[in-house]
Amino acid sequence: MEINKEPHILDVRSADTLLYVLRNRLGLTGAKPGCLNGDCGACTVIVDGIPLKSCIMLVVEGEGKEITTIEGLHNTPIQQAFIEQFAFQCGYCTPGFIMNCHALTEKEHRPSKEKIKEWLSSNICRCTSYEEIEAAVLSVLKDKQM
Repeated sequence: MEINKEPHILDVRSADTLLYVLRNRLGLTGAKPGCLNGDCGACTVIVDGIPLKSCIMLVVEGEGKEITTIEGLHNTPIQQAFIEQFAFQCGYCTPGFIMNCHALTEKEHRPSKEKIKEWLSSNICRCTSYEEIEAAVLSVLKDKQM
């Protein structure tokens, strides 16, 4: 499988989740274990351009797919926007939100506010940084429209 543009050949159990393999076998700890049932989004990665919860994806489902983790993003506009908009507090959910927001800004160039809220609803921030996260997304979209 390809993770962050690097090929990996792994022997895995059929029951291993992508999150488990990323963290425990490959040392890619940016995707965080939260709920472990797909509700919180702390473990979000991008698979073939689509944000997915790595805690509920079996690693064998990733064969032949392009997987990007937070460690695979380098100097993306959304990362800078999160800093500029103070779109984080404790930071635990931040990698998952960045992955989700990065995919949103890559796929949707003029999403409505409702569409942005819909995308953000798949991740949970217990510190309530939602307004700042939305501002970060809007700032990236604004820059893309210029």
